[in-house]
Amino acid sequence: MVAEIRAIHFEHRSAYGAPRVHAELRSRGCAINRKRVTRLMRSHGIVGRHLRRSRRTTTPDTAAPPVPDLVRRDFTATTVDTKWCGDITYIPMGSSWMYLATVIDIYSRRVVGWSIADHMRTDLVTDAIEMAVHTRGGDVSGVIFHSDRGSQYTAATFVDVCHRHGIRPSRGRIGSSYDNALAESFF
Repeated sequence: MVAEIRAIHFEHRSAYGAPRVHAELRSRGCAINRKRVTRLMRSHGIVGRHLRRSRRTTTPDTAAPPVPDLVRRDFTATTVDTKWCGDITYIPMGSSWMYLATVIDIYSRRVVGWSIADHMRTDLVTDAIEMAVHTRGGDVSGVIFHSDRGSQYTAATFVDVCHRHGIRPSRGRIGSSYDNALAESFF
C-alpha cells in the first residue's frame, strides 16, 4: 500500500496530501480508509505541499487620531459618488509580491481607481484615490471613503489627499468583513 501511495505522490509532483491520495486510491478501485492513508503517509514521511502563507496587509497605526465609521456596515448607496470603499490586496508574483489598492464606488460596484506597486507605502493608496478622483471628473467633494484602519489609510499624506478633494474618511474596525459584504453583493 505504501508503494502505491508513494507512486501517486510522485505522479503529482509531491503536491498531494492524504485527502487527495485517498481520493486517487479510491478512483483506482482500492478500498482504503482515509485515516489509514493519513497514518501510512505520516509514518513514512510522505508529505504534500502546503499552501503559501498569507501576507498581512493591514497594519494598524495605534497613534492615528480616531475617525468615525460613517458607513456603519450599510454598503448601499442611492447615487454614484456618495460612498466609496477601498482596500489593499496582494498578488503573488513568483518569489515576490505585488500590492493592489482599489477604490470601489459602492453604488455602481465598479472600480473607479486602482494602483499597483511592489510596496505597501502610503502612495499606493493615494495614487488609487487620485485615479478615482480623475475618473469621476475631479469634483468628488462630499464622497465618503471607507477603509480599514491600516497605516496607509491613517497616514497624514492620505488624510491630506482626502481633504484636498473634499473626501470624508470613514474607517471600520480591523478584521471587519465589510469587504466580504461588498464582495457578496457583487454575485
